[in-house]
Amino acid sequence: MVNLELYRVFYTVAKCGSLTKAAQELFISQPAVSQAIKQLESQLGVSLFNRTHRGMDLSAAGGKLIFKQVEGALNLLDEAENKLLEMKTTASGTVRIGATDSIFSNVIADKLAIYNEKFPAVKLELISSTSPYTIGQLKEGKCDVAFINLPIADDDVRFCGTISHISDIFVAGNKFDSLKGKALPLDELQELPLIMIEENTVARRELTAFTQTVGVKLHPDIEVANWDLMKKLCVKGMGVGCMPREYCGEELESGELFELNVSPALPVRGVGIALSKNQQLSFAVKEFISMFEKK
Repeated sequence: MVNLELYRVFYTVAKCGSLTKAAQELFISQPAVSQAIKQLESQLGVSLFNRTHRGMDLSAAGGKLIFKQVEGALNLLDEAENKLLEMKTTASGTVRIGATDSIFSNVIADKLAIYNEKFPAVKLELISSTSPYTIGQLKEGKCDVAFINLPIADDDVRFCGTISHISDIFVAGNKFDSLKGKALPLDELQELPLIMIEENTVARRELTAFTQTVGVKLHPDIEVANWDLMKKLCVKGMGVGCMPREYCGEELESGELFELNVSPALPVRGVGIALSKNQQLSFAVKEFISMFEKK
């Protein structure tokens, strides 16, 4: 079996031309260097050096024959180690980020821009889909970090805390002005045309679970795939939507939409970071995640 350390000692002695200088460079004792050379010569069955009063010269029939090959092999190993070290200390390569369109737009867009300015060499691959699908991508190794709507229970992923909170509310456009300021019990919403996010989402699942706990079943007249469409339909007066307050702030401020005074209020949800349990994180991914740590 090849002992790389013996060859590294051989190479260092050949460069330095002295056992003493080689020992200093390798941070080991001179006897240890001498013993390593003797061990390698014994394994190869040939003398590698000529011992002279000037120091250690490569032998023509031994050391000179293998020096170039040993030098090349050690350089290749050093390059390999440097590449691994670079992955741990330099932001490069690709960071694959999974999230819903709304989380990308409303929660992490600013961080993406800051990260891109700081690490322009890193390619950001954005994988947009529902949180359950994103979790699947993470588990299959097709995604490095996921930003998901909480709660999601999955023992095969590692959750790293909440980075943002979401308050679901009911909103409507000017067509429903008569409801402004009016106290509305949750069950009375059943009499209104409701617009809800589609069923295969965390938001819809949590809404249904909560309303059922208070004995109310809400059935949508319209289901949509994203919040932007819901906002447009509500502004046009097509119904009352249930969506995060954080995702319709501009419309509420401009007066295009208003918040209904519904009781009881819906529980606050969260957006969290999820990572694969088995995947080792690159330096680039660690740096991106660190942007969301609370200071």
